[in-house]
Amino acid sequence: MGTTGTTTARSTGWFPVARATEVGTTPVPVGAAGRAYVVVRLRPGAEVSAFPARCPHRLVPLAAATVVEGRLQCPYHGWRFDGEGRCVDVPSLGPDGTAPPRADLSVPWAVEERHGWVWLAPERTAATLPATPAGDPLPEPAPDPEPPAGPVFGNLDPSLEHAWHPVALARELRPGGWLQVRLLGRTWSLRRTREGLSADPPAWGVRERFGVVWLAPAEPRDVPLELPEDEDRRFVRGWLPPTRSPGPAGPLADGFLDVAHAPFVHAATWGAGGRVEVPAPDVAPEPGGFTSVQEPWSDDVGDPGERPPRQRATYVYRAPFQLRLRLDLLDSGAATTILFLLQPEDPDSTRVYTCLLLSAGPGRPLPSPDAVAVAVAAEQRVLAEDLELQAQMASTGLPLTLRDELHVRADRPGVALRRALADFAAAR
Repeated sequence: MGTTGTTTARSTGWFPVARATEVGTTPVPVGAAGRAYVVVRLRPGAEVSAFPARCPHRLVPLAAATVVEGRLQCPYHGWRFDGEGRCVDVPSLGPDGTAPPRADLSVPWAVEERHGWVWLAPERTAATLPATPAGDPLPEPAPDPEPPAGPVFGNLDPSLEHAWHPVALARELRPGGWLQVRLLGRTWSLRRTREGLSADPPAWGVRERFGVVWLAPAEPRDVPLELPEDEDRRFVRGWLPPTRSPGPAGPLADGFLDVAHAPFVHAATWGAGGRVEVPAPDVAPEPGGFTSVQEPWSDDVGDPGERPPRQRATYVYRAPFQLRLRLDLLDSGAATTILFLLQPEDPDSTRVYTCLLLSAGPGRPLPSPDAVAVAVAAEQRVLAEDLELQAQMASTGLPLTLRDELHVRADRPGVALRRALADFAAAR
């Protein structure tokens, strides 16, 4: 051990965090004085910069960030930070937007390269770096980022006992058969007999709705989500195969409600290219949740010079984890509704059910099976991008105290989600 080995109880002084040769333009997570940072070069061969481990907007680990034009760019919404930690760009606010006052990152007091190592001084210090180290330093492991100060709504929140949860597609539970599922950290056995559906251990209720089997562990207090398209003959249905997210349901629901992340998370699928500004959506509170309406952009322009189709997006959310998104093409009358249902299995596991309901518009033939298959495959690619981001977030749940994150005008549906879940949790 060298003479400068780390003592995490000490908060001032210099801390070796990484070999200089290991730090390039990809952020490296490190620890100093028990705090989590990332170190990175904002241009090839430039000096090392250090930043806190998470973006203040949605607490995404900046180890997943990229370097773009000499700035550190968050992978979720594209917020950019300069070498001093100043937030210099919030894309959803547009070119004339101003970053919120708390958007700047609290960078360490100093960063130095010496003896082939990167050293951090988290706070102002009178200590000097040693002239020559007596052997290799021992950097401390990168700690987990500091959790939010307020309550976090996770997959085992006690209030979730009092809600209907999707636990299987109806076709997964055959007549006379049984199926084991995970819900709220427990294993349940579902059975379909001539008498109907049952669960072991006993539940308050088991039912079938929208082609999904639902289970309520205790008397439910949630407001059911309605799906008018389910009874509309102009719509045809296509289910995605159920998949699993390596994290809690709350942040995933937040992502489904979020338009501003599309140009960055979904650049390869339906992202809006260089058009990143997001107008403030309308949000109307409703019993058990809310409705949000927005008229986003579209890249489906057809021939060069054609006007992009006018499109309206309507989100309907019901706590805890039911969401309907309807996309209406206002010129043709065609519509696509996406139903998202989330099953909180364990603290770090959520099963995701996604159904598309497609209509070509009034007076037009129903979408063909091939068209439905193409739409389902495209939605699978979009969902895979969302799940990849969730895996990077390493979240324990959705923060319910608004000050634990930053919010801009595009985040109005996300703010409404946090308030709805806080109300749901408080009602237990």
